[in-house]
Amino acid sequence: MIDSVGIYKKADQLVQRYGTRNTLTLAHENGIRVIETDHLQNLLGMYTFRWQQRVMLLNNRMDEYLTQMVAGHEMGHDIYHRNLAKGKGLQEFELFRMHNTTEYVANAFAAHVLIDTDECLEYARNGYDVVHIAKAMNSEINLMLIKLQELIRLGYNLRLPAEPRSDFFKNIHV
Repeated sequence: MIDSVGIYKKADQLVQRYGTRNTLTLAHENGIRVIETDHLQNLLGMYTFRWQQRVMLLNNRMDEYLTQMVAGHEMGHDIYHRNLAKGKGLQEFELFRMHNTTEYVANAFAAHVLIDTDECLEYARNGYDVVHIAKAMNSEINLMLIKLQELIRLGYNLRLPAEPRSDFFKNIHV
């Protein structure tokens, strides 16, 4: 069972505490070592926890927004799945398949950190559909679908025109 309220509260707490939605800043402030590298080949990012060190590796060929999304996702793993990241770590080809709870939770966390709830709801109240909300908020459409899905789980009366694509990160190449 996914704790949508808990995920929302944790993301909001971090944003409020540090006054930013910048996931790289949030990761640094929370003691996660962030390494941007060109050694990841086809991976967007990965998270590992070894020797009491929390490390996020990010592909340095990503644009700024994709870097923010991947860092938010990896931070979700740090918060909710640290024990799963021991050893080889959690890698992109396993990370972004949302047919399992682990990946959905990491994506939901990233959506709550990156997308302001009040602004999103304001657009929805003004009749914007998901495509237009994503465009107005400069968000990736599948991340916006996850945000809206989570807002529905939190009790907001919204309609989703489609389910978020479970493999949307898999189709992004850098």
